[in-house]
Amino acid sequence: MRNHIGQKVIIRSDKAGVFYGVLTEKEGSEVTLSDCRRLWYWSGAASLSQLAKEGVKKASDCKFSVTVEEMQVLGVIEIIPCANKAIKNIESVPEWKN
Repeated sequence: MRNHIGQKVIIRSDKAGVFYGVLTEKEGSEVTLSDCRRLWYWSGAASLSQLAKEGVKKASDCKFSVTVEEMQVLGVIEIIPCANKAIKNIESVPEWKN
């Protein structure tokens, strides 16, 4: 199994939610992501697998946070590498903020 270091991935943690970013480090169930966004709500993808493969269909309905330079996430239970199509799509979703 590859470790996906340096790739854009979607990760799911057991308590902190779902994140998108570049995987820079992984040790056990702890990861560090750079250029990271929390994916709070998405529309037009039935699962994280579809999101990582295709992106979303309704970008204006999504709630993806501002981009954070670096973030450490504990309790990671899933790491899904993103396809180029999904990367372009996810990165086109406007930042959700007040």
